[in-house]
Amino acid sequence: MKINEYYRDAAHMNLNGSIAALIPTTIIIIGNFSVLKHREIMLLALPFMIYSLISFQVYLFRMRQSITIRRNMKASKDISTSIFKARHLLVLYRNSQSSSLFLYFPNGHMAGQIKKVRGTGKIRFKLSRTYALFNEDVQVLGYFKLKGRKALKIDVFNRNQDFLGRFEKRNIGFRKAKKEIFDRTGRFLGEIEGSSVFMDEFIYDHGQHQVGRLRRGWMPMEWSPLFPEPNTPVLSLKEDLSEEDKLLRMSLLINEYFIER
Repeated sequence: MKINEYYRDAAHMNLNGSIAALIPTTIIIIGNFSVLKHREIMLLALPFMIYSLISFQVYLFRMRQSITIRRNMKASKDISTSIFKARHLLVLYRNSQSSSLFLYFPNGHMAGQIKKVRGTGKIRFKLSRTYALFNEDVQVLGYFKLKGRKALKIDVFNRNQDFLGRFEKRNIGFRKAKKEIFDRTGRFLGEIEGSSVFMDEFIYDHGQHQVGRLRRGWMPMEWSPLFPEPNTPVLSLKEDLSEEDKLLRMSLLINEYFIER
């Protein structure tokens, strides 16, 4: 799914919301005219009508964005690469019945997606706390399994479900938390520091060297023809990190989008 298709789907979601809001509006109006016949009852339909109108305007706005992006993509070069070879990934979160996190290359092509997955057999009926990273071909690249509540742990596995390491988060004060990453043997690999108010997370290795960053509001202007939202978050990771190291550090996204925000 290219970035223009993401905005097109977002537009359709707003259109569906607009249509859905018309159902109670219609019921109230028809019911009032045929049965109740009280003028004041019509006020109950007003919030639904306003919501429907706003959603329809958002639908038109998103569709215009999608059409503009599609035209801009025709003029851009396709330099797509592997998700683990990319220096920068743009992160778009879709909050729906089945929330998903979409990762895009700066050229507008989809790099991957993170979403919750269910087990098989009897465990599929239990509330899942497992997320998977998929590439653009919907092939699994890794798994993230959540453990604990107050002291959060995210176990990271590769596509073959081999344990790679763990992300740990411990609260150490009011709105303060310690976020650390360990390898499969429990050896300290680095930590993550950032603001609890706005999104700007620094990723460090065990020697306190910065190897990555997740931040909102930094997106370069040259990406704006394909990403019209200037506050689109950007995940940056050093290119010389191994696939295993990058997958471990991507556990930050699970905490940031599916736990904290």
